Amino acid sequence: MKRGKIIIDGERCKGCYLCVRACPCHIIAASTTANATGTYPAIFAEKQEEEKVCIACGSCYEVCPDTAIEVYEFEGDEQ
Repeated sequence: MKRGKIIIDGERCKGCYLCVRACPCHIIAASTTANATGTYPAIFAEKQEEEKVCIACGSCYEVCPDTAIEVYEFEGDEQ
């Protein structure tokens, strides 16, 4: 199975949470800490359960209106 990770720019994110709804693996959530603009950006769940891992599908990246998300796909056994 393909694996990856995402990086969300918390200062660029305006908290629309389109990425949260778009993620088929349910590993993006709302932060509990506000950014400089007072919004609660989306965050990537760094510690993932075995059945809930990033598959680097890019769905979150595709729907982000703020271009605040970068998607990285791991090669081989890299995690």
